Amino acid sequence: MPSSSPETASGKPAINWEAIEAQANFKSLIKKKVAFIVPCTVFFLAYYLALPVLAGYMPGLMKTKVFGEVNIAYLFALSQFFMAWIMAFLYVRAASQWDKAAAEVLAEAKL
Repeated sequence: MPSSSPETASGKPAINWEAIEAQANFKSLIKKKVAFIVPCTVFFLAYYLALPVLAGYMPGLMKTKVFGEVNIAYLFALSQFFMAWIMAFLYVRAASQWDKAAAEVLAEAKL
């Protein structure tokens, strides 16, 4: 007798991705992820590319000494390491919330 839901080769019920995609919780999760990831990516690329652009078009500013032989270019380059760590921390924190929301989506889909 055929079952009410299609099964995979392992005998587990196949996942109905269309039903999951139609859930309000899933749509909300995707919107939250896009709202975080897109601005962060744009910011990161702009911040990362600012150093070579500034060094090329404003070398006088970048050569400005802050203390000793340390200039703005060195400080800006060093700040990119810290910015990457900060963004990674923020991403991990946001991803943990997304994991909880994904678990709710799966629970609602009864997987």
